[in-house]
Amino acid sequence: MKISIVKQLVLSLTLATGISAVSTAYAHDVANAGYLNDTRGNVVKNNYDQCWRTGYWTPAMATAECDPDLVAKKEEPKKEAPKAVVPAPVAGPAAPAVKVTFKAETLFDFDKAVVRAEGKKELDDKVVANMKEHPEVELLLVTGHADRLGSDKYNQKLSERRAVAVKDYLASQGVAADRVKAVGKGESEPNADADTVSKCKGNKKTKKLIECLQPDRRVTVEPEIQVPTK
Repeated sequence: MKISIVKQLVLSLTLATGISAVSTAYAHDVANAGYLNDTRGNVVKNNYDQCWRTGYWTPAMATAECDPDLVAKKEEPKKEAPKAVVPAPVAGPAAPAVKVTFKAETLFDFDKAVVRAEGKKELDDKVVANMKEHPEVELLLVTGHADRLGSDKYNQKLSERRAVAVKDYLASQGVAADRVKAVGKGESEPNADADTVSKCKGNKKTKKLIECLQPDRRVTVEPEIQVPTK
């Protein structure tokens, strides 16, 4: 019984070795299919170390061992150039809060104190946006001015009502009311230059004189209290 078991083991090992050898030889044959192979599956070479090709050899069967020049080298993956780091745009300093002068006709109809649609857009672009960019402006001064046509009292009241109208509009657009001060100067601070004054003669309210005195009718907006920025 023991002899029989030993024989079976020897037979099994022999078969396994034979199968392994056949598998290896087959793998060599497949890999070197275009070349002449010996009994061990190795490529047969001549005295110059050149492989013997079979009659059905084609360039597609070339191997690195026998025909390295015909074997397409695997391209190394191209290294991507490091992407340039683009620094985030740095916002430049906001434009300084400055004095802005509006023609009365830009903001109001003649002899009125209700801000016109065109005037609202001007205030949005030149004042509201500027105040949002400059929280350091603690107090904004709005001053209304009038020309000399009409009584002093009337002109004083008109300039005050126009200044208040501008303040109220700014408040409606998010500018805190306590950041805006409204005053009226009436006709006390004419803006026309000497040449204009010499041309604007008389007190009769004519179209020509109204146009001539236009520079006096205005509203100015300027920072009155501004905390220095760090």
